[in-house]
Order: sequence, then structure tokens, then C-alpha cells
Amino acid sequence: MIRIIRLLGAALGALVGLGFVLAEQPSFDRTGSPALLIPIWIAAWVSVGFLLLPYLTVVPAARLIRGVQAMSTAEFVAAVAGLVIGLLIALLLGLPLTVLPQPYGTYLPIGVSICFGLGMLGLTVAKREDLVAAAEAAGFVRRGEGQASASRGGETEVIVDTSAIIDGRIADIVDSGFLYHRLIIPHFVLDELQRIADSSDTQRRARGRRGLEILGRLQKDGPTPVEIVGDDPADAADVDAKLVSLARARGAAILTNDFNLNRVADLQSIRVLNINSLANALKPALLPGDELRIKVLTEGKESGQGVGYLDDGTMVVVEGGARLVGHELDVAVTRVLQTVMGRMVFAQAHSE
Repeated sequence: MIRIIRLLGAALGALVGLGFVLAEQPSFDRTGSPALLIPIWIAAWVSVGFLLLPYLTVVPAARLIRGVQAMSTAEFVAAVAGLVIGLLIALLLGLPLTVLPQPYGTYLPIGVSICFGLGMLGLTVAKREDLVAAAEAAGFVRRGEGQASASRGGETEVIVDTSAIIDGRIADIVDSGFLYHRLIIPHFVLDELQRIADSSDTQRRARGRRGLEILGRLQKDGPTPVEIVGDDPADAADVDAKLVSLARARGAAILTNDFNLNRVADLQSIRVLNINSLANALKPALLPGDELRIKVLTEGKESGQGVGYLDDGTMVVVEGGARLVGHELDVAVTRVLQTVMGRMVFAQAHSE
């Protein structure tokens, strides 16, 4: 296709160059060497047409098609509605401008149409969630319809971060049926996973290879479709920025257990599925006064404290448990502390 467009561009350039020659023949004659200058002139126009026509036709069209395909249904509907509203406003404002003297009467209405059309298009896409909420409040849309449309358009895809793959728990979550969206694996995430698997550090290499095995398992046996895409946002430098940019472009969520990526995505209003947050939510609720049976494994940082762990990995700090390392004992919960790293439970050993 590109080759045909280039040949058409070369032919068009030759016609333009020849037209200039026919129109300005006296100017070429005055140079003293028209037999040399005319072929060079036409060859230059052929080169310009051959090189530029694809970038004026096929390349912008392909980018436009990719952009439309990446839009969610809500974004597309909002864009079309905004464009129509903007053009209607431009029509009302542009009609009086047509009576102005030329060339203002011709070019000002065109400029107003472009500005209002593109401006309203961008505004409605940016505020689509608020517009849907307003339509629900006014009764034009049934409550939940807007969210369902957005879910069909954007949240059918989840972009998976490297940390979520090498963590390993993603396979169990998918198998359980809680994660049923299409999983998107960008090539740059796959490349990062490959670099980890080829690392000289033994631990990193093992984690990378486990991640590749889990990814292969998800593709082969997982109930959720897995798609590897070549999208690589050129405006982003590191992997986290590329993930955020890609999620915004596709209207997708991000699956990760990276705290920093979670914060960056939240700041840009991108939905994040954090595996660590899910694990913490599934832990049983503990309140002061609850009874636990815990095995003290080691001494704590403070004097007299012992440390044990629940089945879900929650750390339990037992006051007075340092002398009972290696023993199982009944304890009573005194307080529960939620930290960035997870939940920490403080308990008091029963007096014997």
C-alpha cells in the first residue's frame, strides 16, 4: 500500500513540476540553461511527492484508526457527541461572520468551526464520567447504564505489570474466576521479564523464569484470554510511565503489586488492581479481644516481644513471648495496625 502511494506521489510531483515549467517557461529560459534546470526541477518535485505523500495520507489515517480502536465505547460516544455540539455552535456563530469583507468572511467561519469542533470533542471526552452522571440524574440514562458501557468499552482489558507476573499469585486469581477480563501483556513488559530471567543474580533469574512459566501457563491453560501487544508509547521513558500511558490510551486497568506504580496511576485516575490490596482484603478481620493460637518463631525488636505468623502471613507481635520461642500458645489481640507493607497484629500472651 505504501509503495503504491509513493508511486502516486511521484507521479503527482512530476505533474506539479511540469505544470510549473509550462507556466513559468520564460523564467527558465532566462537562466541560460533550461535544458539542465528543467529536468532537475521536475526530479525534485518527483522526490518530494514520493517522500511526502504517504505522510500526508496513509500515515495520519493509520494513526487515526489506531486511536479510534483504542478508545472505549464511552469515549467514542462522548467524542462524537462533542464534535456534533461543537459544529452546531460553530454554525450559529459562523453565519454572522460570513457577511464580513473578504477574506475574513471565508476564513473566520472555518476557523471557528475547527476550534469549537475540536474543543468540544476534547472537553466531552475529558468529562465523560460527569456527563454520564448528569444524564443519570436527569433520567435520560438508567442508573448503571453508563458504568456498564464503560465496562464493556474499557474495563474488558487489564494491562499486567511485570511485578504481578513474577509475583505468581495472578495464576491462582485467574483460575479462581475473580479476574475474568482480557489480560494485555505489552512487549516492553515481556522484554523486562526476559531481562530479569537472564540476570546474573540467582534470585532475580529464578523469579524471572518463574514469571515466564506462569505467563506460559496463563496463555495455554488459563480461562482468561491473554494477548501480547506491541504498543510502545514513545512519549514515556520507563516501564511504569509506558504502562500508565498505554492504560490511558486503551481505557484499561493496570494489574500490579508495585506500590509506586499504584500511586502514579491513581493520581492520573487510572484504575489499579493491586494484588497486595486484594490479599489484605481477604485476610480475616481481627478486633481487640479476639483469641488466637500462635507459634512464636523468633524474638521481636523490643525487649520481651516474640514474633509469630498467621496462615495468611500476617505478623503477630506477642508481648511477653520472647521466653516462649518455639512454643504454641493462646494469645489475645490487643490492637491491629495497618501499615503500607500490610497488617500487623499485637497480642498479649495469656498468663499461665
